Amino acid sequence: MAHPLDTQVALRRTPLAADERARAVAGFTPLVTEHLVAGGRFRVSADTPELVEVFQEVARRVGDMLGRPVVSYANGRYMVITFGQEGIPGGADEGVRSVEG
Repeated sequence: MAHPLDTQVALRRTPLAADERARAVAGFTPLVTEHLVAGGRFRVSADTPELVEVFQEVARRVGDMLGRPVVSYANGRYMVITFGQEGIPGGADEGVRSVEG
């Protein structure tokens, strides 16, 4: 007989409710802003499409708050939020974008 701890249980994530998502965005925005201002970069584990979307929204808000372009890069495991290149009106790095792969 197999030991019960030897079985692997597939984890199921419950999607965030609208109010939970709004609270997450509101809570992470000041944190990400602080990290960008202090170090120019914020890295977070974002291993689901839902988390990537939440942090993309955070990145947009941070860019709006700081009045600077902010970009986000996701690779399916981590997400990095950093400042984009300034002085390139309409350039590819202006605003927020996501690169997954």
